[in-house]
Amino acid sequence: MMLLVTAYPMLQALYLSLFRYRLTTPGEKQFVGLGNYATALTDSLFWQDLFNTVVIMVVSVAVELVIGFAFAMVMHRIIVARGLMRTSILIPYGIITVVSAFAWQFAFSLNNGFVNGWFQWLPWISADTNWFGSHWPAMFAIIVSEIWKTTPFMALLLLAGLSQVSDDMLEAAQVDGATWWQRLYKVILPNMRAAIMVAVLFRALDAFRIFDNIFVMTKGAQGTESSSFLTYRQVIEQFQLGMGSALSVLLFLAVLLLAFLIVRLFRVDLAQARGEA
Repeated sequence: MMLLVTAYPMLQALYLSLFRYRLTTPGEKQFVGLGNYATALTDSLFWQDLFNTVVIMVVSVAVELVIGFAFAMVMHRIIVARGLMRTSILIPYGIITVVSAFAWQFAFSLNNGFVNGWFQWLPWISADTNWFGSHWPAMFAIIVSEIWKTTPFMALLLLAGLSQVSDDMLEAAQVDGATWWQRLYKVILPNMRAAIMVAVLFRALDAFRIFDNIFVMTKGAQGTESSSFLTYRQVIEQFQLGMGSALSVLLFLAVLLLAFLIVRLFRVDLAQARGEA
């Protein structure tokens, strides 16, 4: 059933990507082969949106990995009110993305947002800072909203990996005179490699398809479009079903390449990590 649900739309998108097909003029459907792909790959807007997507993915996943690991360490070591702590940390992840995006849009608002008021002590923030008036401040607001929303998911995955680290190994390292940092780099992180890979893989693939935050907070203004948002504009706003299908296929291929690179980067033996070898 899952194969039917997922395979048919993918094959249909691949088929439609070979045509110049506009929904408003279905009778003028024309076979163009790889023409839509050539048009997309030679358009500067495609590469600009891809650059935005990569920046959002890299920055958000890197920050989430650091903060999520800190949260995981706290949740793993805390004894009093452990359940309450874990539930509290997971609250942002339970909020619908559109709702959290609206909340952060309000927070960064020029007229009634609280970010400018709370952080005026920073030299680059003032009461009249317009976060959505230029490219990089708007990108910063989008990334902050993404980090706040999905860091708990990263922490949850890292907590599962942290629970697999043997206390005997940590105690042996401590007896041998290893400092906390040495235990972290030589014992904890190597034994969490599989969990870190899964956490980074899941979050990177999810961040690469970012759409909701951009749609709510900027509508793609100030050059903040992502690859997914570009596909949306082609299909929903401009009714270019052929070009939109080509962009969706390119996005799918980019996601596959990203997954391959992450797995190769960590070089984790998943069979060994599951205890099968």
